[in-house]
Amino acid sequence: MIVSAGLQAAFEGLRRLSRKIKLPRIAIVNHPHLDILGGRVYDSPRMTTEEKDRIELLQGTLDLLILRTLLFGPAHGHAIAKAIERNSDDVLQVEQGSLYPALHRLIKRGWISYTEGASENNRRANYYRLTPRGRRQLQVETTKWDKLAGAIARILRSAEQEDQA
Repeated sequence: MIVSAGLQAAFEGLRRLSRKIKLPRIAIVNHPHLDILGGRVYDSPRMTTEEKDRIELLQGTLDLLILRTLLFGPAHGHAIAKAIERNSDDVLQVEQGSLYPALHRLIKRGWISYTEGASENNRRANYYRLTPRGRRQLQVETTKWDKLAGAIARILRSAEQEDQA
């Protein structure tokens, strides 16, 4: 997946919109890396916490990305995080402090389930899988995201046209 300038503009539009209408927010720290936390942002060597490098997204974005990743089949937590990173061309990085609370939230909602097993390097791991209810929710959330992204794109295009006029 290639992240276009349009998507970057949509993220910026989301950030501005969330400030104006007080939507719940999730922090994405350091433009090329993602850290979605319900509240506090933790530092890591690969991230910065400077305000200019922060992008805020609506709550639930990580949930959507996890559901989409599990559509391809069961995976353990590390594999889910790496798949999101790889499929975003390393723009999004999901930290453990964000991933595991999200996985527990999705289990609680009945959207995913898990079984215990061994990872590729023979370590104990939970393998998460999408439930039928989770598949339905993925469709709902994808539709919502598409509508939101389209609405933001329209607003940004009209703002660009006004700037050019």
